[in-house]
Amino acid sequence: MGSGFVDGEGRFTWSNLTGLAEPAIAGAFFGAFWLSAVTAIVGAIAGAALCFAMVGWRSGGAGRSLVDSASSVLAQFGGVMLAFAFIATIGAQGLVTVLLRNTFHVNIYANGVWLYTVPGLILPYLYFQIPLMVITFLPALEGLRPQWLEATATLGGTRWTYWTRVGGPILLPSFLGSLLLLFANAFSSYATAAALVGQANNIVSLQIRQALISETVLGRANLAGSMALGMLVVMIVVMLAYSALVRRTARWQR
Repeated sequence: MGSGFVDGEGRFTWSNLTGLAEPAIAGAFFGAFWLSAVTAIVGAIAGAALCFAMVGWRSGGAGRSLVDSASSVLAQFGGVMLAFAFIATIGAQGLVTVLLRNTFHVNIYANGVWLYTVPGLILPYLYFQIPLMVITFLPALEGLRPQWLEATATLGGTRWTYWTRVGGPILLPSFLGSLLLLFANAFSSYATAAALVGQANNIVSLQIRQALISETVLGRANLAGSMALGMLVVMIVVMLAYSALVRRTARWQR
C-alpha cells in the first residue's frame, strides 16, 4: 500500500492516487461495491429467514446440529475449491448443466455462459454468504427473551406490536452489523473471482492483480498500491461501523 505514494524511481508522488479516478479503476471499484452489496443483501435476507426457521428447533437436535455444522463449514469454503465445485456442477460442461440439457432439454446458458462473468459470481458468493449470516445473526435472535413477548402481551400488544416495537428494534443493529460483515467478506474476496472470471478485471481485486502481473501494461505496480489503499479505507469504514453496531447489540445480550 505504501507503494501507492511513490513512482517507479522511489520518489514521492500523488499521481498514483489520482489514477484511482481513471474510468477502468473507478468502474472496478463500482463493480466490487455492486457485487458485494447484492450478495450481502440477498445473503442477509436469506440467512435471517433461515435463522427464524431454526428458532423453533430444539437446541442440540439433529436438524439444528446439521445446519450449524454445515454453516460453519460452508462459511469457510471459498477460493479456488469453490470455483472448481461450481465449474464441475453448473459450468458450461458441468454435471448438472449436461443433465438438464440432455434429460430435460433445459439450457441454462441459452443466453451466454453467465457463470464466468461478474454477475455470475453472485451465486458462488451466496454459497458462503448465507452460512456466514446464519453464524453471525442466530446468536442475536436467540438472545431475545421470551419474557419480552409475554410483557408485550400483558400490556395488550399483539405479536405485530412486539416485532415492530421490541424485537425488531433490538435485532436491527445486529442485522445491520451482519450485513456489513457480509459486505466486507465479499469485497475482500479474490480467489473465487480470479478462478471464475479470469482476465475480466471488473472488480478492484482483479484490477490489482492485473496491475502487478500484466506483461502488456507496464509501470502500473505502484498504482496497485493505491488501489489496495482504497480497498483498505473502505474496509476500515465498514469495520468501524460494524464494531459500533456490535457494541450496541451487546447491551441487549448481557
